[in-house]
Amino acid sequence: MRNDDGTPRILIVDDTPANLSLLVDALQGAGYRPLVATSGERALQLLAQPPLPTLVLLDMRMPGLDGLAVCARLQAHPQWREIPVIFMTAVEEPEQKVAAFAAGAVDYVTKPFHAEEVLARIGTHLRLKALQRALAEELAWRAETERTLRASLTQAVIVAARDGALLFHTPRAAQLLQRHCGWSETAEPTLPPLLAKLAAGGRSTQETITGAIGTLEVRLVAGGDEELVTLLLEERRPSGDYAPLRSLGLSEREAEVLFWISEGKSNPEIALIIGAAAGTVKKHVENLLAKLGVENRAAAMRLALEKLR
Repeated sequence: MRNDDGTPRILIVDDTPANLSLLVDALQGAGYRPLVATSGERALQLLAQPPLPTLVLLDMRMPGLDGLAVCARLQAHPQWREIPVIFMTAVEEPEQKVAAFAAGAVDYVTKPFHAEEVLARIGTHLRLKALQRALAEELAWRAETERTLRASLTQAVIVAARDGALLFHTPRAAQLLQRHCGWSETAEPTLPPLLAKLAAGGRSTQETITGAIGTLEVRLVAGGDEELVTLLLEERRPSGDYAPLRSLGLSEREAEVLFWISEGKSNPEIALIIGAAAGTVKKHVENLLAKLGVENRAAAMRLALEKLR
Protein backbone atom coordinates (compact mmCIF):
# COMPACT_ATOMS: atom_id res chain seq x y z
CA MET A 1 0.00 0.00 0.00
CA ARG A 2 3.01 2.31 0.38
CA ASN A 3 6.28 2.77 -1.42
CA ASP A 4 9.60 1.89 0.21
CA ASP A 5 9.95 5.13 2.20
CA GLY A 6 6.45 4.83 3.65
CA THR A 7 4.99 7.80 1.75
CA PRO A 8 1.26 7.28 0.98
CA ARG A 9 0.59 6.95 -2.75
CA ILE A 10 -2.52 8.78 -3.98
CA LEU A 11 -3.85 7.82 -7.41
CA ILE A 12 -5.64 10.72 -9.15
CA VAL A 13 -7.98 9.71 -11.99
CA ASP A 14 -9.24 12.75 -13.94
CA ASP A 15 -9.33 13.77 -17.59
CA THR A 16 -9.03 17.51 -16.90
CA PRO A 17 -5.41 18.82 -16.92
CA ALA A 18 -6.22 21.80 -14.66
CA ASN A 19 -7.66 19.53 -11.97
CA LEU A 20 -4.67 17.20 -12.20
CA SER A 21 -2.19 20.07 -11.86
CA LEU A 22 -3.96 21.49 -8.80
CA LEU A 23 -4.19 18.13 -7.06
CA VAL A 24 -0.60 17.07 -7.84
CA ASP A 25 0.76 20.33 -6.38
CA ALA A 26 -1.44 20.04 -3.28
CA LEU A 27 -0.55 16.41 -2.66
CA GLN A 28 3.17 16.93 -3.11
CA GLY A 29 3.04 19.92 -0.81
CA ALA A 30 1.33 17.78 1.85
CA GLY A 31 3.95 15.04 1.63
CA TYR A 32 2.03 12.53 -0.48
CA ARG A 33 3.22 10.82 -3.64
CA PRO A 34 0.70 11.49 -6.45
CA LEU A 35 0.11 9.08 -9.32
CA VAL A 36 -1.81 10.33 -12.37
CA ALA A 37 -4.23 8.60 -14.72
CA THR A 38 -6.15 10.59 -17.34
CA SER A 39 -8.67 7.81 -18.05
CA GLY A 40 -10.35 4.89 -16.35
CA GLU A 41 -8.46 2.47 -18.55
CA ARG A 42 -5.10 3.97 -17.52
CA ALA A 43 -6.13 3.85 -13.86
CA LEU A 44 -6.67 0.08 -14.10
CA GLN A 45 -3.23 -0.31 -15.72
CA LEU A 46 -1.59 1.57 -12.84
CA LEU A 47 -3.50 -0.47 -10.28
CA ALA A 48 -2.08 -3.63 -11.83
CA GLN A 49 1.47 -2.39 -11.20
CA PRO A 50 2.61 -2.80 -7.56
CA PRO A 51 2.81 -1.26 -5.11
CA LEU A 52 -0.88 -0.44 -4.78
CA PRO A 53 -1.97 3.14 -4.14
CA THR A 54 -3.01 4.01 -0.60
CA LEU A 55 -6.11 5.93 -1.76
CA VAL A 56 -7.82 6.82 -5.07
CA LEU A 57 -9.24 10.21 -6.06
CA LEU A 58 -11.65 9.28 -8.83
CA ASP A 59 -13.51 11.56 -11.24
CA MET A 60 -17.06 10.32 -11.57
CA ARG A 61 -17.64 11.43 -15.19
CA MET A 62 -15.00 10.63 -17.80
CA PRO A 63 -15.10 9.52 -21.45
CA GLY A 64 -14.90 5.76 -21.94
CA LEU A 65 -14.64 3.96 -18.61
CA ASP A 66 -16.23 6.37 -16.13
CA GLY A 67 -15.65 6.58 -12.40
CA LEU A 68 -18.53 4.32 -11.41
CA ALA A 69 -17.24 1.58 -13.74
CA VAL A 70 -13.68 1.92 -12.39
CA CYS A 71 -14.94 1.75 -8.81
CA ALA A 72 -16.92 -1.39 -9.66
CA ARG A 73 -13.71 -2.99 -10.94
CA LEU A 74 -11.96 -2.09 -7.70
CA GLN A 75 -14.72 -3.58 -5.59
CA ALA A 76 -14.64 -6.81 -7.60
CA HIS A 77 -10.87 -7.26 -7.19
CA PRO A 78 -9.70 -9.10 -4.03
CA GLN A 79 -6.64 -6.84 -3.57
CA TRP A 80 -8.07 -3.54 -4.75
CA ARG A 81 -11.36 -3.54 -2.85
CA GLU A 82 -9.68 -2.39 0.38
CA ILE A 83 -8.34 0.81 -1.21
CA PRO A 84 -10.43 3.84 -0.11
CA VAL A 85 -12.01 5.72 -3.04
CA ILE A 86 -13.04 9.38 -2.90
CA PHE A 87 -15.18 10.45 -5.84
CA MET A 88 -14.80 13.87 -7.47
CA THR A 89 -17.89 15.26 -9.18
CA ALA A 90 -19.27 18.54 -10.44
CA VAL A 91 -22.81 17.24 -9.95
CA GLU A 92 -24.68 18.08 -6.74
CA GLU A 93 -27.65 15.83 -7.49
CA PRO A 94 -28.53 13.47 -4.60
CA GLU A 95 -28.83 10.57 -7.04
CA GLN A 96 -25.19 10.96 -8.02
CA LYS A 97 -24.06 10.98 -4.39
CA VAL A 98 -26.09 7.86 -3.67
CA ALA A 99 -24.61 6.19 -6.75
CA ALA A 100 -21.11 7.05 -5.54
CA PHE A 101 -21.59 5.42 -2.16
CA ALA A 102 -23.42 2.46 -3.69
CA ALA A 103 -20.42 1.87 -5.93
CA GLY A 104 -18.17 1.55 -2.88
CA ALA A 105 -16.77 5.06 -2.38
CA VAL A 106 -15.94 6.21 1.14
CA ASP A 107 -16.47 9.92 0.38
CA TYR A 108 -16.85 12.52 -2.37
CA VAL A 109 -15.83 16.11 -3.10
CA THR A 110 -17.54 18.50 -5.47
CA LYS A 111 -15.90 20.56 -8.19
CA PRO A 112 -14.61 23.19 -8.21
CA PHE A 113 -12.90 21.92 -5.07
CA HIS A 114 -10.56 23.51 -2.58
CA ALA A 115 -7.22 21.80 -2.11
CA GLU A 116 -7.47 22.15 1.69
CA GLU A 117 -10.80 20.29 1.74
CA VAL A 118 -9.43 17.49 -0.44
CA LEU A 119 -6.37 17.11 1.80
CA ALA A 120 -8.53 17.10 4.92
CA ARG A 121 -10.73 14.33 3.53
CA ILE A 122 -7.71 12.31 2.42
CA GLY A 123 -6.15 12.64 5.88
CA THR A 124 -9.38 11.57 7.57
CA HIS A 125 -9.77 8.43 5.49
CA LEU A 126 -6.12 7.45 5.80
CA ARG A 127 -6.47 7.66 9.57
CA LEU A 128 -9.66 5.59 9.45
CA LYS A 129 -7.88 3.01 7.30
CA ALA A 130 -5.02 2.83 9.77
CA LEU A 131 -7.48 2.35 12.63
CA GLN A 132 -9.27 -0.41 10.72
CA ARG A 133 -5.97 -2.14 10.08
CA ALA A 134 -5.00 -1.87 13.75
CA LEU A 135 -8.41 -3.24 14.76
CA ALA A 136 -8.07 -6.17 12.35
CA GLU A 137 -4.65 -6.96 13.82
CA GLU A 138 -6.05 -6.72 17.35
CA LEU A 139 -8.91 -9.08 16.47
CA ALA A 140 -6.47 -11.52 14.87
CA TRP A 141 -4.30 -11.39 18.00
CA ARG A 142 -7.32 -12.03 20.22
CA ALA A 143 -8.44 -14.93 18.06
CA GLU A 144 -4.97 -16.47 18.32
CA THR A 145 -4.96 -15.92 22.09
CA GLU A 146 -8.36 -17.62 22.37
CA ARG A 147 -7.10 -20.58 20.31
CA THR A 148 -4.09 -20.86 22.61
CA LEU A 149 -6.33 -20.69 25.67
CA ARG A 150 -8.66 -23.35 24.31
CA ALA A 151 -5.66 -25.58 23.67
CA SER A 152 -4.40 -25.03 27.20
CA LEU A 153 -7.74 -26.10 28.68
CA THR A 154 -6.81 -29.71 27.97
CA GLN A 155 -3.73 -29.26 30.18
CA ALA A 156 -3.66 -29.17 33.97
CA VAL A 157 -2.90 -25.53 34.83
CA ILE A 158 -3.48 -23.69 38.12
CA VAL A 159 -3.01 -20.02 38.99
CA ALA A 160 -2.88 -19.33 42.72
CA ALA A 161 -1.91 -16.63 45.20
CA ARG A 162 1.05 -17.02 47.56
CA ASP A 163 -1.37 -17.56 50.45
CA GLY A 164 -2.81 -20.64 48.74
CA ALA A 165 -5.99 -19.08 47.34
CA LEU A 166 -6.82 -20.84 44.07
CA LEU A 167 -7.71 -18.18 41.50
CA PHE A 168 -7.98 -20.19 38.28
CA HIS A 169 -7.77 -23.82 37.22
CA THR A 170 -8.54 -25.82 34.12
CA PRO A 171 -10.97 -28.77 34.30
CA ARG A 172 -8.06 -31.17 33.88
CA ALA A 173 -6.29 -29.67 36.91
CA ALA A 174 -9.43 -30.11 39.05
CA GLN A 175 -9.64 -33.78 38.03
CA LEU A 176 -6.03 -34.43 39.03
CA LEU A 177 -6.38 -32.60 42.35
CA GLN A 178 -9.47 -34.62 43.18
CA ARG A 179 -7.83 -37.92 42.23
CA HIS A 180 -4.45 -37.44 43.88
CA CYS A 181 -5.13 -34.99 46.73
CA GLY A 182 -8.75 -35.61 47.68
CA TRP A 183 -9.43 -31.97 46.82
CA SER A 184 -12.95 -30.63 46.38
CA GLU A 185 -13.92 -27.23 45.03
CA THR A 186 -15.58 -24.77 47.42
CA ALA A 187 -16.94 -21.26 47.12
CA GLU A 188 -13.47 -19.91 47.94
CA PRO A 189 -11.19 -22.72 46.74
CA THR A 190 -7.70 -23.16 48.15
CA LEU A 191 -4.78 -25.37 47.21
CA PRO A 192 -4.25 -28.73 48.97
CA PRO A 193 -1.74 -28.37 51.85
CA LEU A 194 1.34 -29.63 50.00
CA LEU A 195 0.71 -27.39 46.98
CA ALA A 196 -0.11 -24.44 49.26
CA LYS A 197 3.29 -24.94 50.93
CA LEU A 198 4.98 -24.86 47.52
CA ALA A 199 3.14 -21.67 46.59
CA ALA A 200 4.12 -20.00 49.86
CA GLY A 201 7.78 -20.79 49.15
CA GLY A 202 7.66 -18.30 46.32
CA ARG A 203 10.25 -19.89 44.06
CA SER A 204 10.15 -22.14 41.02
CA THR A 205 10.36 -25.78 42.06
CA GLN A 206 9.08 -29.26 41.33
CA GLU A 207 7.45 -31.85 43.59
CA THR A 208 6.20 -35.41 43.07
CA ILE A 209 3.15 -36.79 44.88
CA THR A 210 3.12 -40.60 44.86
CA GLY A 211 0.05 -42.70 45.61
CA ALA A 212 -1.61 -46.01 44.82
CA ILE A 213 -3.03 -44.74 41.54
CA GLY A 214 0.26 -43.33 40.29
CA THR A 215 2.27 -40.16 40.68
CA LEU A 216 1.44 -36.50 40.22
CA GLU A 217 4.27 -34.25 39.11
CA VAL A 218 3.81 -30.62 40.14
CA ARG A 219 5.93 -27.89 38.58
CA LEU A 220 5.61 -24.45 40.13
CA VAL A 221 6.59 -21.33 38.19
CA ALA A 222 6.99 -18.13 40.22
CA GLY A 223 8.65 -14.74 39.87
CA GLY A 224 10.60 -13.33 42.77
CA ASP A 225 8.37 -10.33 43.42
CA GLU A 226 5.08 -11.59 41.98
CA GLU A 227 2.08 -12.36 44.17
CA LEU A 228 0.81 -15.09 41.86
CA VAL A 229 2.24 -18.48 40.98
CA THR A 230 1.44 -20.96 38.23
CA LEU A 231 1.36 -24.70 38.82
CA LEU A 232 1.56 -27.23 36.01
CA LEU A 233 0.34 -30.73 36.88
CA GLU A 234 1.14 -33.93 35.02
CA GLU A 235 -0.02 -37.39 35.95
CA ARG A 236 2.13 -40.49 35.69
CA ARG A 237 -0.11 -43.52 36.07
CA PRO A 238 1.17 -47.07 36.68
CA SER A 239 2.46 -49.00 33.68
CA GLY A 240 -0.40 -50.73 31.85
CA ASP A 241 -3.01 -48.54 33.54
CA TYR A 242 -4.61 -48.00 30.16
CA ALA A 243 -5.87 -51.61 30.22
CA PRO A 244 -9.42 -50.54 31.31
CA LEU A 245 -9.72 -48.68 28.03
CA ARG A 246 -9.66 -52.00 26.16
CA SER A 247 -13.26 -52.50 27.30
CA LEU A 248 -14.24 -49.68 24.93
CA GLY A 249 -13.59 -52.03 22.03
CA LEU A 250 -10.08 -50.78 21.30
CA SER A 251 -6.93 -52.66 20.43
CA GLU A 252 -4.07 -52.57 22.92
CA ARG A 253 -2.23 -49.93 20.90
CA GLU A 254 -5.36 -47.81 20.45
CA ALA A 255 -6.05 -48.01 24.18
CA GLU A 256 -2.51 -46.84 24.87
CA VAL A 257 -2.91 -43.91 22.48
CA LEU A 258 -6.26 -43.00 24.04
CA PHE A 259 -4.67 -43.09 27.48
CA TRP A 260 -2.11 -40.49 26.43
CA ILE A 261 -4.87 -38.42 24.81
CA SER A 262 -6.54 -38.42 28.23
CA GLU A 263 -3.26 -37.04 29.58
CA GLY A 264 -3.55 -34.07 27.20
CA LYS A 265 -0.75 -35.18 24.89
CA SER A 266 -0.60 -34.18 21.23
CA ASN A 267 0.04 -36.67 18.42
CA PRO A 268 3.76 -35.78 18.12
CA GLU A 269 4.15 -36.15 21.90
CA ILE A 270 2.39 -39.53 21.88
CA ALA A 271 4.62 -40.67 19.03
CA LEU A 272 7.70 -39.91 21.11
CA ILE A 273 6.29 -41.62 24.21
CA ILE A 274 5.26 -44.88 22.53
CA GLY A 275 8.09 -44.94 19.99
CA ALA A 276 5.95 -44.79 16.87
CA ALA A 277 5.81 -42.57 13.80
CA ALA A 278 3.58 -39.50 13.98
CA GLY A 279 1.62 -40.74 10.95
CA THR A 280 0.97 -44.04 12.70
CA VAL A 281 -0.34 -42.27 15.79
CA LYS A 282 -2.60 -40.13 13.61
CA LYS A 283 -4.06 -43.29 12.06
CA HIS A 284 -4.61 -44.84 15.52
CA VAL A 285 -6.44 -41.67 16.61
CA GLU A 286 -8.69 -41.77 13.54
CA ASN A 287 -9.51 -45.43 14.18
CA LEU A 288 -10.27 -45.04 17.88
CA LEU A 289 -12.47 -42.00 17.29
CA ALA A 290 -14.48 -44.05 14.79
CA LYS A 291 -14.76 -47.00 17.21
CA LEU A 292 -15.84 -44.74 20.06
CA GLY A 293 -18.37 -42.96 17.85
CA VAL A 294 -17.08 -39.48 18.78
CA GLU A 295 -16.08 -36.58 16.57
CA ASN A 296 -13.02 -35.16 18.31
CA ARG A 297 -10.24 -35.70 20.84
CA ALA A 298 -12.03 -33.77 23.59
CA ALA A 299 -14.98 -36.18 23.50
CA ALA A 300 -12.60 -39.16 23.45
CA MET A 301 -10.76 -37.71 26.44
CA ARG A 302 -13.97 -37.44 28.44
CA LEU A 303 -14.85 -41.08 27.74
CA ALA A 304 -11.34 -42.20 28.69
CA LEU A 305 -11.32 -40.28 31.98
CA GLU A 306 -14.70 -41.69 32.96
CA LYS A 307 -13.49 -45.22 32.26
CA LEU A 308 -10.18 -44.72 34.08
CA ARG A 309 -11.98 -43.55 37.19
